[in-house]
Amino acid sequence: MTSQETVHPGLSVNEAIRRFPATVAVFNDFGIDACCGGAASLAEAAERDGADAAALLDAVRAAAIGAAG
Repeated sequence: MTSQETVHPGLSVNEAIRRFPATVAVFNDFGIDACCGGAASLAEAAERDGADAAALLDAVRAAAIGAAG
C-alpha cells in the first residue's frame, strides 16, 4: 500500500498520529490543532486551521514514508 492510499484527505488527524507518530511535528508546523481537533479529517483540519490542504497532505505523506523507511 502506498502512502497516497494510506494517507488521504479523509484520514483523521488522530489516526495519522496513531499510525505515524512523526506526523506530530508536521501538524505543529502547519498549526493544526491535533488535540481537541484531532477527530477532524486532514482536509477539514487544514480548512479549519487555515493551512494549505495539498501542502499538508504532502508533508504528512512524507513523514509517513520517513517513518516506514
